[in-house]
Amino acid sequence: MSASDREALHRTAARAALGVPGVIALQPALAERLALAASRVYEAAAPATRGAHEGAGVRCELAPTGEWHLEVRCIVDGHHRVVDVARQVRADVRAAVGASLTPPGAVPPPTIRVVVSVTRTV
Repeated sequence: MSASDREALHRTAARAALGVPGVIALQPALAERLALAASRVYEAAAPATRGAHEGAGVRCELAPTGEWHLEVRCIVDGHHRVVDVARQVRADVRAAVGASLTPPGAVPPPTIRVVVSVTRTV
């Protein structure tokens, strides 16, 4: 899988998670925050560079067994039940990523494991 394919997978998962009612934003991990801080310095020196990637808050790995592991870190609206939002994020991300990874007519679809972490409620 190329870097652009992996970036597309991040974007697909992020869009699916952000489409769930009650998800306010995705929370980048520490490594993503550090990369964002470094990119701001780089962008100040070279303004034509690209900004932070759209999949911040989503981590994807392909296991040696062929199973996909995704972690989605969400910030949830306090007026929604966290467990309901997390379940819906897991289902929507699994469906969206499965649709993007499965070529038409492929049987069986790849195994996708989604872990949702709610980092805070607002």
